[in-house]
Amino acid sequence: MVDIGDKAHTKRIAIAEGHITMQAATLQTILQGNAKKGDVLGIARIAAIQASKKTSDLIPLCHPLSLSRVDVNFVADEAQHSISCRVQCETTGQTGVEMEALTAVQVGLLTIYDMCKAIDRGMTIQGVRVLEKHGGKSGDWVAV
Repeated sequence: MVDIGDKAHTKRIAIAEGHITMQAATLQTILQGNAKKGDVLGIARIAAIQASKKTSDLIPLCHPLSLSRVDVNFVADEAQHSISCRVQCETTGQTGVEMEALTAVQVGLLTIYDMCKAIDRGMTIQGVRVLEKHGGKSGDWVAV
């Protein structure tokens, strides 16, 4: 692991996003709350939060962090038959939270896939990326 012992404790924020595309009927099943496994977006939200907290267990050499905030939002796009996931992670510490935000997005979207794969195995997860990073020595970064 990288030595972060001499780094200053600062407020760190990262925002990541991604989306899952599916058949129109699958999206309607999710939005109407008719999935056999239950509340797809509610369970995916909990999965994303749990994943952000377990990132260092999943990604080798990733520092374990104490997160002060994890905000998970899903937005359906009926025209594109997709759901986007946006996660904001925050901490006050010595290293950034980009990996936690990215992990949360991926696991949130994977949970949607898992809960709906019986009706739509062709779902596609795409566009997972960091949108913003704030804090630390390198300061702010915003995707173009």
